[in-house]
Amino acid sequence: MAADAASPPAYRRIVLKLSGEALAGSQGYGVDPAVLVRIGAEVREVIDLGVQVAIVIGGGNIFRGLAASAGGMDRSTADYMGMLATVINALALQEKAGCQTRVLSAIEMRAVAEPYIRRRAIRHLEKGRVVIFAAGTGNPFFTTDTAGALRAVEIGADAIMKATKVDGIYSADPARDKNAERLPKVTYIEVLNRRLEVMDTTAISLCMDNKLPIVVFDLNRSGNIKRIVCGEPVGSVVTASV
Repeated sequence: MAADAASPPAYRRIVLKLSGEALAGSQGYGVDPAVLVRIGAEVREVIDLGVQVAIVIGGGNIFRGLAASAGGMDRSTADYMGMLATVINALALQEKAGCQTRVLSAIEMRAVAEPYIRRRAIRHLEKGRVVIFAAGTGNPFFTTDTAGALRAVEIGADAIMKATKVDGIYSADPARDKNAERLPKVTYIEVLNRRLEVMDTTAISLCMDNKLPIVVFDLNRSGNIKRIVCGEPVGSVVTASV
């Protein structure tokens, strides 16, 4: 049931996990300015409700470390290159967000971003600024999904919201299996045991250990972020029990 105008938001502080591919839009590569503007507008709607928003962005629209590693590149080097791609995306989103933002990078590069310091990030959020976490965890062999879960736990977020191209979690890939079943609610254990493609196992385990809800939703439907924050049953939710 949707919250009415007088109801407080269902979440006080959220981490929005965006894939790099989402920023590419229909181009398939690079950054689509129109997508950045649309995401910025949706984030502003949530900020206006008094919700604190942090964002973690992937870099797959520019460089995929795992793919480069499979092609023979040293995995650590490939992952660091992928982290740099997330910084490019973070700066692009900051430019088009249309609200007060701060980019905090796990890899220090003071000319373009602040270094990640947990208390500084929380202070920015408390002042109503959107915090964009860049460069993943700052370490190779970890995905930006894991970075999103880690930052969400560190800053005390109420939920991590993973933006996708589908309207939730399915028992199989709905693009390949017409019998795939949509799962509105699922537990962390089910996600791990059934190998549901929500996040990597490290990220799921981190959320499970800290009882951090995961909301998987369709980014392409305008207004979904606000609907979730207002308590509407959008997408799928991963929790300890259903």
